[in-house]
Amino acid sequence: MRGDGARLLDNPVVRGLVVFSAFRAVYGVGILVVTYVLATSGTAPWWTSLVFLGCSMVFSRWLFRRLKGRWPGLFDAKRSKTHTETDQTTP
Repeated sequence: MRGDGARLLDNPVVRGLVVFSAFRAVYGVGILVVTYVLATSGTAPWWTSLVFLGCSMVFSRWLFRRLKGRWPGLFDAKRSKTHTETDQTTP
């Protein structure tokens, strides 16, 4: 019998939200570090960090779309199960 957590992760919306949240947490830490360095740098103009944040916003959307295309099984539990079952039956 499967637990409630496993059943909940079968929902594609919940699964996508969890993966997106993990992506944003990891990516966001890197962005915060770079933005802090740019904002506290004495040689960079004040607006450099704003330009970097704008570019980062566009880049993160592009990167997340690429990740969805590369690993679709992370976002769709049914597709993940199908690939796993196919891989196990292939000699």
